[in-house]
Amino acid sequence: MRYVCDAPGGRTWFRIESEAEAVAESDAMRHAVEKYFRKEYDRAAQSFRPISKVYFEQEIGLKAHIQREMPLFLTLRDDSGEPLATAMLPPGGRDDRSFRPIIVGPGNADPYSEQGDAIRALAQHYGMTLERSRCYPYRRD
Repeated sequence: MRYVCDAPGGRTWFRIESEAEAVAESDAMRHAVEKYFRKEYDRAAQSFRPISKVYFEQEIGLKAHIQREMPLFLTLRDDSGEPLATAMLPPGGRDDRSFRPIIVGPGNADPYSEQGDAIRALAQHYGMTLERSRCYPYRRD
């Protein structure tokens, strides 16, 4: 994982960068982020065009391309490393109104009541709005 930004209350946002990290996040948070991570990783990898025709050079730049093209998968952790929320933001963290960001808590619960200030810190870091009505994909009762 890679550090992204701090949030109030000793919490920190990190970027999920590997399938193993996505699997661990899914297990800890009881949701399916790993499925979406794999799908987006594969989509980004398929769009890669090697600049060299030499076989052993064909993956040069692949990792950077994937990091650039796929959505950002993020995890909010407390000061002891426990996951509190998971987010999927547009590639590069650029505000894109055609992309629907997703932010969920453990078991796909609504994270906004307990983590709203941390979500605002993430939004400020990327210069976008991450309001509940746009980012929380499940009905609230």
